[in-house]
Amino acid sequence: MIHLLIFLVAGAASAATASGDGCHDGCSLALAAYYFSGESNLTFIASLFNFPDYTALLPYNPNITNPDYIVTGDRISVPFRCSCLKLPADPAATFLAGPIPYNLSRGKTYGDVAAEFANLTTVAWMEATNRYPAGNLPASGTIDATVNCSCGDKSVSPRYGLFLTYPLWDGETLASVAEQYGFSSPAQMDLLRRYNPGMDGVSAKGIVFIPVKGNGLSGGAVAGIVIACIVTFIAGICLGAIYCRRQKMRKAMSLPYPEDSIQLGSGSQAEGMKVARSIEFSYEELCDATNNFSMEHKIGQGGFGSVYYAELRGEKAAIKKMDAKATQEFLAELKVLTHVHHLNLVRLIGYCVESCLFLVYEFIENGNLSQHLHGTGYEPLSWTSRVRIALDSARGLEYIHEHTVPVYVHRDIKSANILLDKNFRAKVADFGLTKLAEIGTTSQSLPTRVVGTFGYMPPEYARYGEVSPKVDVYAFGVVLYELISAKEAIVKSTEFTDAKSLVYLFEDTLSRRDPKEALQELIDPRLGGDYPIESVLKIAYLAKSCTHEEPRMRPTMRSVVVALMALSSKEYELTRGLEFSPRGPRSG
Repeated sequence: MIHLLIFLVAGAASAATASGDGCHDGCSLALAAYYFSGESNLTFIASLFNFPDYTALLPYNPNITNPDYIVTGDRISVPFRCSCLKLPADPAATFLAGPIPYNLSRGKTYGDVAAEFANLTTVAWMEATNRYPAGNLPASGTIDATVNCSCGDKSVSPRYGLFLTYPLWDGETLASVAEQYGFSSPAQMDLLRRYNPGMDGVSAKGIVFIPVKGNGLSGGAVAGIVIACIVTFIAGICLGAIYCRRQKMRKAMSLPYPEDSIQLGSGSQAEGMKVARSIEFSYEELCDATNNFSMEHKIGQGGFGSVYYAELRGEKAAIKKMDAKATQEFLAELKVLTHVHHLNLVRLIGYCVESCLFLVYEFIENGNLSQHLHGTGYEPLSWTSRVRIALDSARGLEYIHEHTVPVYVHRDIKSANILLDKNFRAKVADFGLTKLAEIGTTSQSLPTRVVGTFGYMPPEYARYGEVSPKVDVYAFGVVLYELISAKEAIVKSTEFTDAKSLVYLFEDTLSRRDPKEALQELIDPRLGGDYPIESVLKIAYLAKSCTHEEPRMRPTMRSVVVALMALSSKEYELTRGLEFSPRGPRSG
């Protein structure tokens, strides 16, 4: 019976046979091959499988050299326990699987959960392995995302090892996956067919089980598996050693570098300064590239100086010429961008400390987000682009909050400091007000002098100068409101002399009896109604949770990234339907 049932709900006979029809015991370890989409990240995958952070995945993925840059379409190996389970409807029927606990939220369906697990389970299989019928899931509580697994099959081989649960995607077959994992000889393919009966020739449907660790499998047919096992084991040890070494290096990097120190002299504000990993330009070179900083090269004006376009050493660049009084901001930005590198953070090319203070960045073609939302002469951004811009900038903030040592707080997040490249992908810029936060105290407040932009400051910062990463979360919530409405952070009335904050306007709107209808009045009219109102509403509720008056009630940027992934992932729908209630997500 169980054989037939799994065949029906999983869509492949091998899911029944290889995952243990009538099992008695499980095994301590199996691996799930999670499909990495363009909107995935390791933080989300780790949280989905209930790991404390993504570093728990690294020993099982020695091919990942940079956790921030993973190729779309790669498979991330996720470890889980392979248990012998019973069907709720038929306790006598047993099978091998990993029950991954999943916390429900209002409106969630089995389809939503299966999509988040990237085809590692199915709607029908989840319905068969949980007590709730489809279409009648509670608004809260826990269900199991049941991922089939294999502990091997003694009738196929008396000695077996670690198996990978691999869902076939478009164009994939057992043969193509076998080739990917080094199975090529007729004997090896025969072994895989016996582990996966009925799957030979099946394309883009169902799950196959791949042995990824030899563990002494007999016969020359699996010699390649044994060799791969040894290589993987050694790579895992090396990765662990490298990781420990990097952690020690990061701790050392948190100490002041001699090269980063500044020596104030009579000739300049930063005479004698040396900074590793950045190009030191001469004043003459910058003058030549900007025609002596002429007006035709000027592209912007900020609080600490002017910005000029230039081409330096074959690369388009933006040169920030800073006032002499901005030494502290100059050093803060140089310090951060010299040691922090991420796709969604503007890249620092170099600096110059002759005559004035200069920072040289990569040139970002499409200006800043504020210009596109509030300026004239710009094409309106589509709703899809707005969600993607939000996700990009959230990822940049998550990186400085969660993945750097030391941790940084930007303190001046606003639409004007989010730059858009030629493909309208976002990069966070302007780190002149960045402040260090102590490692391990990302939720703790640090008193300081108040700097930043009115309208983006949370209450605890504006009143008491308390700094924590939640300061950036609040400001990011204001940016989300801007993306929805294209209004300034402080909205000036056309009829009265008073002004209201964008936060106040949205909170008032979302508190009405029908917030969806009321929200229509605030949505940017240039969108022309071309937006999914449910998506807009979720972004609005996310922004509301980010701008909560109490810092501890605001989500972390990691949670914000996960929520935005849910809204931006359309092609594969890996995280579709993540709900945010008016209360907002749980604070991390």
